[in-house]
Amino acid sequence: MRKYAVLLYPDFSLQEITCLTSALTVWFGEKIDYIASENKEYCSEDGLRVVPDKTTANAKITDYDCVILPGTIHPLPALFDDRLIEFIESGKDTGIVFAAISSSPILLSKAGILKGKKFTSGYFMQMADTFDFVENENFMHKGIVEDGNVITGIGMFFREFAEAVLRRFGYDIGDNFMRYVPDEYTEEKLTFYWSDNDYQEFLEELKEYTT
Repeated sequence: MRKYAVLLYPDFSLQEITCLTSALTVWFGEKIDYIASENKEYCSEDGLRVVPDKTTANAKITDYDCVILPGTIHPLPALFDDRLIEFIESGKDTGIVFAAISSSPILLSKAGILKGKKFTSGYFMQMADTFDFVENENFMHKGIVEDGNVITGIGMFFREFAEAVLRRFGYDIGDNFMRYVPDEYTEEKLTFYWSDNDYQEFLEELKEYTT
C-alpha cells in the first residue's frame, strides 16, 4: 500500500481535499496520516476541530509517497511556521508527489519545491508579488497543472485535483469520477443495494445495537 499524508494548519480547507481523501480511504482502502507542526487541535475554515496523528518532529516526509496540502483562507500562519516549511523542504529532490490546492502552493514555493516548476494556485496575485520566493514567471492560469512530482490546483477544481492525484497513482476511477450528466440519472441508477456480503456485515454490526 502507498502512504499518504495531509498537512494541517490553521483554517485549512476540508472541502478542497475531501474528494481525494474519501476516494483514497473509502474506495481504495488507503490510510492517511494527518501531520502538523504541533500536537494540538486545528480548526478547519468551516469550524471542524482536528487533532493530527503526528507532528513534523516525529514524522519523516520520506516515509510518504504523496503529501497533500489543503488550501487555507489565512495562509500566513502556515507560511511563517518554520517547522512546517522545514518539513516540506525536507522532501525536496526526493520524488515525493506534492499535491497542493488553492493557496497552499505558496507553501511549496517557500520550501523550494516549486523552484523551476510550472504551477497554478488560487491565491491573490498581490500576495505572490509580495514574496520574492514565488516564481511568478512559472505561474499558469489553469485549473490544474502537473509538472514532474508536483500537482497544483485552484480550489474550485477540487474534483479535477482529486482525479489528477488518483490517476497519477494508477487508481481505476473510470471516466466520470464523482460526476454524472444529469440526464443520465435513471431510476435504476438512483436505487442502491449492498452486495450479499456487505449486507451480512451490516446485519452483524446491527446486532451490537439490538442485542
